[in-house]
Amino acid sequence: MLFKRQKIKIAVGLSGGVDSSVAALLLAKNPCYEVVGVYMRNWSEELPEIKGCPWEEDQRYARLVAEKIGIPFYVLNFEQEYYDQVVKYMIETYRQGLTPNPDIMCNQEIKFGVFLEKMLKLGFDKIATGHYARIKKQGSDYLLQAGLDPNKDQSYFLCRLNQTQLSKALFPIGNILKSEVRRLAHEADLPSADKKDSQGICFIGNIKVRDFLKRYIKGTPGQIIDQQGNILGQHQGLEFFTIGQREGLDVGGTGPYYVMARDFKTKQLIVTNNPDDPGLYKSSCEVIDLSWILKPKNLPWQGGIRIRYRHPIMSGQLIKQGDKYIVEFIEPQKAITPGQSAAFYQDDILLGSGIIK
Repeated sequence: MLFKRQKIKIAVGLSGGVDSSVAALLLAKNPCYEVVGVYMRNWSEELPEIKGCPWEEDQRYARLVAEKIGIPFYVLNFEQEYYDQVVKYMIETYRQGLTPNPDIMCNQEIKFGVFLEKMLKLGFDKIATGHYARIKKQGSDYLLQAGLDPNKDQSYFLCRLNQTQLSKALFPIGNILKSEVRRLAHEADLPSADKKDSQGICFIGNIKVRDFLKRYIKGTPGQIIDQQGNILGQHQGLEFFTIGQREGLDVGGTGPYYVMARDFKTKQLIVTNNPDDPGLYKSSCEVIDLSWILKPKNLPWQGGIRIRYRHPIMSGQLIKQGDKYIVEFIEPQKAITPGQSAAFYQDDILLGSGIIK
């Protein structure tokens, strides 16, 4: 007697964008999969700085894509979890004078946290997203590889995932180029085929981080000075600026200016108009809260290190000095920013990360 093979149940996170749309399309074409589309409503508060309601448009696109592909569609509300685990983290980290990456926290806590847990409880085998990254199984280990498209690789945003999360995840577009994603979307006549990639804060919309933070943080005004102590202007709060930042500096003189340092005692923002100023470069930094996908057997570890999204992977090492973990680079790096993540790569495999102190 022949038994019908049970299909693998997959929940695709449909954001309304073209990447997740094509991820769902590719999975739905596989006869071994039973696919549903899920829109995660993580933020619906209307902000005066954003025209319209981004989440309503995104949800509409996600629904239309699911209908076009021919898969069931559901909406899950994670607004409270998103606020508690991502927005609060972002606000408090900025308040401490650090610059967090909310997208990394969103992936760790929401997409591959509460969403994954919810779908597993509902009987699904795996979840899938439209990230440009790849998963490779090697023995009993799951390896996270950079996306094939070097211009779209999003492995950095997944640097705090773990083995359990990767074992339940699929990244269907990680092996193809963005141009191919667009082509497949047009070929299938998907509603999102020409939709622009989302910008701004993860799931909130196209709003400048500074404008969003001002709703929650009352900055303390102070002086903007150069290295010689000359007063160039005034700022509204050191919390709203990050090392290496150029945008938003209201100063006169010969610009543009770049943030070189922040003195929280004097409330002074120290800037330079030299983009190659030695003061913008450092050869090392301390990292805390290490998170490993595949932990190196020994330290010091040597390999490639990325200190922010789209930053080139640079050669360096991770060492332990007493109870501290230090990243040392072969060449000095520009604008190493406290609060961001330093991701550790062995060739194109992401091993883990630490938060820059």
